[in-house]
Amino acid sequence: MSSDLSLEFLRVVEQAAIACAHTMGQGDGHQSDQAAVEAMRHTLDSVPIDGTIVIGEGERDEAPMLYIGERVGLAAKEGHAGAGFPKVDIAVDPLEGTNLCATGAPNALAVLAASEGGGLLHAPDLYMEKLVVGASSKNSVSLDAPVPENLRAIATCLGRDVSDLVVIVLDRPRHEQLIHEIRATGARIRLISDGDLSAGIAAAVIGSGVHAVMGTGGAPEGVITAAAMRCLNGEIFARLVVKKSEHEQRCRAMGIADFQKVYTSKDLASGANLIFAATGVTDGALLKGVRFFGDGTRTTSLVMQTNPARVRFIDTIHIEQSGVVRVRF
Repeated sequence: MSSDLSLEFLRVVEQAAIACAHTMGQGDGHQSDQAAVEAMRHTLDSVPIDGTIVIGEGERDEAPMLYIGERVGLAAKEGHAGAGFPKVDIAVDPLEGTNLCATGAPNALAVLAASEGGGLLHAPDLYMEKLVVGASSKNSVSLDAPVPENLRAIATCLGRDVSDLVVIVLDRPRHEQLIHEIRATGARIRLISDGDLSAGIAAAVIGSGVHAVMGTGGAPEGVITAAAMRCLNGEIFARLVVKKSEHEQRCRAMGIADFQKVYTSKDLASGANLIFAATGVTDGALLKGVRFFGDGTRTTSLVMQTNPARVRFIDTIHIEQSGVVRVRF
């Protein structure tokens, strides 16, 4: 998979972010999702690939979908069959943080991850137990270890006290016991309403002020987070939450038979050539949101790759009309 595709995928997430940013703060999450999905699908179909969506969205929360198995890219367009485009598996979250965008809250993103064929786990649209940490502590923690033990290990690796740590947890009733256990150690918690994918990235970025992410979140987001961890040398430990026969059927349909398996980033995103791209929709800790001005639009994006190994923050001004462009920094 050519590294030049990184800029093509940058274009995809930029257009999705711009489209849903027009709906920001209007209180209609479905409308925001729809705008992001349509823009992402339209732009993906202009990319020179034979692409397949292996992680989509919509099933669990009845959102507009880029569905699993959908073919995208120029190879899927009439007249381009047999053109020899590279086969690419794609995981998408056209709008990570639907409610964040709808309410104008921070940290909404447009996101995708891509790999050569077979490089991303075909995860069912279920929940996952997750533990996300940075490079320094990834060999010292375990998903099955008690919370205090994991936090002590992270603190030791960082040369800090447990009371110095900040752990991000989704603010959900199912996390009441987890929150109690974290607070009992003296560690601090940052509760978030949505957006555990952006939280996971922050945990792997030195200087972000976030040291771990704990709790249960979506499996699709887990696969995309794993692609980011591969690029950042962080780690995600994850296990599917399988509680019903319906969940088992979904897993088996995707070739998953071991429901107790603890996945790492290399299990979830095994590809040798991974690309991760995200554009801010609303302002966040890592990326600024979309800004509209008289001459165009400005976006801030993060593009990462494993081959070549690089991380790029990209500030783009999209000029929409001719004339004098006044750029302000």
